Amino acid sequence: MPPADADAAVDPHSTPPTSPSIASDSCTAVPDGGASTGNEETLELRLSGELLTLYEAAADLRTRETHPGTPRGTGPTVPHPDAAHPDVSSLNVASAELSCFIGGARSTRAGASSTTSDDLLDHVAHWDPVSTPLGTFELVPVRVDRDIPLISRWMNDPAVAEFWELAGAPEATEEHVRFQLSGDGRSVPCLGVLDGTPMSYWEIYRADLDPLARCYPARPHDTGLHLLVGDAADRGHGVGGALIRAVSDLVLDNRPACPRVVAEPDLRNTPSVSAFLTAGFRYSAEVDLPAKRAALMIRERALRHLL
Repeated sequence: MPPADADAAVDPHSTPPTSPSIASDSCTAVPDGGASTGNEETLELRLSGELLTLYEAAADLRTRETHPGTPRGTGPTVPHPDAAHPDVSSLNVASAELSCFIGGARSTRAGASSTTSDDLLDHVAHWDPVSTPLGTFELVPVRVDRDIPLISRWMNDPAVAEFWELAGAPEATEEHVRFQLSGDGRSVPCLGVLDGTPMSYWEIYRADLDPLARCYPARPHDTGLHLLVGDAADRGHGVGGALIRAVSDLVLDNRPACPRVVAEPDLRNTPSVSAFLTAGFRYSAEVDLPAKRAALMIRERALRHLL
């Protein structure tokens, strides 16, 4: 049976920053649970205009760097993609500047100093604890040498294993966590610590740089959540909803560029979907992912104090 709240939450094998197996797979978003009509909004319909704007900004920046004193806005103009003879050099410069946005690669402009990988999520390790109706809650980034035995025990709970599919030896959990820790910082695995006691596991990830972005009209800096509440005694009674609200508030407070927090719980996990609704998320669409049919849940920054 599914857990009593958002406790088994989201199957990470569906859209993970952690699972390379679906990088080339396709998915379909069906608004409001209805049948797909083929006319749903897609990422590709929105992207070209945004990219052209960013191309021009990057080209302008490059001009002002190579020609100090050049006024802002006087750099090379990036032509419309239908132009007969596009300025290829300007496009190449802009492409280098924007590779993190359009390709998910963690790169920097030639000659610029690199920043730490955690910058992709605005230093999760430095986010302050917050007060919740349950007590003081904080996110603590996972340390493999310290935390794998505890997380693996949680993964072997049948209610959790049904959705996370990481039951078995601790090595399975360790591989899953190490894959994220060895990446470029687009996913940060954390323990959720309540009043000093670790009681939940979270993955804070850049949804716009994740395969999930192919399944809905993603916006730059959309941030996703995966979670589980570890022990059965901590589940139910509104715990999942309270923690989800607290963590999504942490994201919005510490990531000013993030317009939305998103999640994609399995549709079968109705307690999880209910907990996201309680936490101020709205149901946006049903999404067919390679490993499941999910409910796309979205919490808008603009509506955070209304829902």
